[in-house]
Amino acid sequence: MLLTLSIRNVVLIERLDLTFKSGLCVLTGETGAGKSILLDALGLALGARVDPALIRGGPVDGAAAVSAAFEIPPDHDAISVIEDHGLAPPGAGEPLILRRTVAADGRSRGFVNEQPANAQLLRSVGQTLVEIVGQFASHDLAEKANHRSVLDRFGGLEVERGRVSDAWDAWRAAERALAEALARAEAAAREEESLRHAMEELDTFGPQEGEEDSLATARHRLRHAERLGETLAEALSEVVGAKGVESGLARAHRVLARRTDIAGRMFDDALEALDRAAAEAAEARAAIERCVGELQADPGRLDSVEERLFALRVLARKHGVAPDALPKLRDETARKLAAIEKAESSLADLRARTERARSEYESAAGALSVARGAAAERLDAAVNAELGPLRLGSARFETVVDPLDERDWGPNGAERATFVASTNPDTPAGPISRIASGGELSRFMLALKVVLAGASPVPTLVFDEVDAGIGGATSTAVGQRLRRLGDALQVLVVTHSPQVAALGGAHWRVRKRETRDRGGRETRTVVDELDRDTRREEIARMLAGMSVTDEARAAAESLIAGEAS
Repeated sequence: MLLTLSIRNVVLIERLDLTFKSGLCVLTGETGAGKSILLDALGLALGARVDPALIRGGPVDGAAAVSAAFEIPPDHDAISVIEDHGLAPPGAGEPLILRRTVAADGRSRGFVNEQPANAQLLRSVGQTLVEIVGQFASHDLAEKANHRSVLDRFGGLEVERGRVSDAWDAWRAAERALAEALARAEAAAREEESLRHAMEELDTFGPQEGEEDSLATARHRLRHAERLGETLAEALSEVVGAKGVESGLARAHRVLARRTDIAGRMFDDALEALDRAAAEAAEARAAIERCVGELQADPGRLDSVEERLFALRVLARKHGVAPDALPKLRDETARKLAAIEKAESSLADLRARTERARSEYESAAGALSVARGAAAERLDAAVNAELGPLRLGSARFETVVDPLDERDWGPNGAERATFVASTNPDTPAGPISRIASGGELSRFMLALKVVLAGASPVPTLVFDEVDAGIGGATSTAVGQRLRRLGDALQVLVVTHSPQVAALGGAHWRVRKRETRDRGGRETRTVVDELDRDTRREEIARMLAGMSVTDEARAAAESLIAGEAS
């Protein structure tokens, strides 16, 4: 609720600090005393558009500042708004303070708990804290875009609407997945022919990993086959010739072996080493002979190797990859073709999932529609029951719930809700803001607010002359409903009705005071909180006018006593 309002240099207010209370708070005063200035000042703190004329002393040499402090619970909507804008919310038990300063040139600066904030943020936060209802003030109930949310709050349909929102998100996600899969399938289908041709070509050629290097090495060797053959022949003669390694090792082995009878085991290590060397020499001879065999096995191998190497490189250039990447390209092509073949079954699954998600949304939205219809009937009955005592007995309020075209379905359901009314039996119903006069509109809003009090997310309501143009029993009925609202919310009422004023739990009088100094006369607006005696005097003035009589005081006392009982 609104705790304090501090105003500096706003029109006729030089300096004013007000502390408000819970329940029904009334502000009274003569016309022109400055009651509307208080609302204008509060509006500045809540992010309203700046009017330089509000600055005390005019836009040349003045400056204005307004600060409003609020008590809010830790889960209030204002907290998330503040955090969404990157600011720190008030700590536990701390007030939320909105402050606005206006320079002489009309430029303003805003603050949320002394953190810089633009006017839009002040408005966003302010909309969660205060609603001003009046003949000319805007309010959410006059905006058709808000009617569905108001109906849901009245009907307690948050859970049902949450289910619809979740089902909508699931449906949209399924549709996005299907659309993406279709796009991929269409793109793949467009290249299917080229993929199959590439796959056939790659399978026919059969590229192997590392094949380019092995072919290049073989080509290089085969191009030098003659010189390599000469080298191999020379090496082979050194191993197997008359004076070759093998012959020498054999002779050495025979020489040592002949003397083992007298050497005993002395030559054993040498003989074993000669045996190993002979084996290694034999292996070397076999390796050289294999190389000779490879060079002599296929005289045309060089041509086939070169042909394979050139074809491999041409194929790689055709597909825009390195030769060693061709096997990987073949595998990727195979996967793409497999995906195309499986796409239809995958698409069928996604279509089925999308249809299930749509069905679940329609089911949740249908349940919400039924609940909204029932809530609308209860709301209409409750509001219409309030209209008679408010001198709107011929009026009728109706909540129209219309189905939306499918293209307009959304996370909030498949219908719109609109509040309409007629003020006379013979006139068709229409939007409240069009068919009702200023006073009628305020009373319609009052009836709605009374009915919706328990579901209101805004803790403070401000009514600006909701009793305009009425009196007597109707004023009493207005006051009684305002007091009922005050049981659930903080209600601030600017009123000229003594019947309404008598019902207030707290009462402030707004008046002008003229002062004189060396600079001449100056008029200022002052606000006094009234006790029982001064309150009786103010209500007597409201009853009698400028000349307050004893009879008026007695009538005021009777009103206060009667409303307090």
